[in-house]
Amino acid sequence: MAEQQKSERFQQGMATRRSVLGDRYVDQATKAKTGFDEPFQDLITEAAWGHVWSRPHWSKRERSMVTIALLAALGHHDEVAMHVRATANTGATKEDLMEAMMHVAIYAGVPAANHAIKIVKATLQQMDDAQTLEEET
Repeated sequence: MAEQQKSERFQQGMATRRSVLGDRYVDQATKAKTGFDEPFQDLITEAAWGHVWSRPHWSKRERSMVTIALLAALGHHDEVAMHVRATANTGATKEDLMEAMMHVAIYAGVPAANHAIKIVKATLQQMDDAQTLEEET
């Protein structure tokens, strides 16, 4: 089903998803989907992005910090890196990320925070390297 034929919640979700993750990431994810995972992609676009991330009560920065802390606590490392990259769009700072990791350490355990901190540091370094390369060209 083409995106223009999908629900209003889906449309809002796609707009929010793009504003947080960026067009490049979402375009790649959209291009990679198949008939098998399209229902899943629709679900996360409507539910996670259209319902939860689009709510007005928290800013994208606040949602970003909470999401990263939860993902770190649950050991979802690929998702941690993806959402750290999204901080370029959400406004969450390096200091915000460290505060989130401190919460993970206390409420989910030092090993979870320790591993997530490694991922956050590596991702931030990749982002800094990409920015430097972009500025040089």
